[in-house]
Amino acid sequence: MGGFSIWHWLVVLVIVALIFGTKKLRNIGEDMGSAIKSFRKGMQDGDESAKPSELKADPPASSHTVNESDKDRVER
Repeated sequence: MGGFSIWHWLVVLVIVALIFGTKKLRNIGEDMGSAIKSFRKGMQDGDESAKPSELKADPPASSHTVNESDKDRVER
């Protein structure tokens, strides 16, 4: 009554194949494979964009000007 043997897994695999069909299982496998590839690519792209050598030390200061009408709105 220990772990599952290879025969248990084969029976489960046959039952799953009968329920879902091999075409649907193949499509699920392809979808999962492409999702994993996209995830890995996104992780690599994220690592490359966050390299410390590419990061700027000080971002440029914004030259935000306030109009007179904006000052009036804030004071009210």
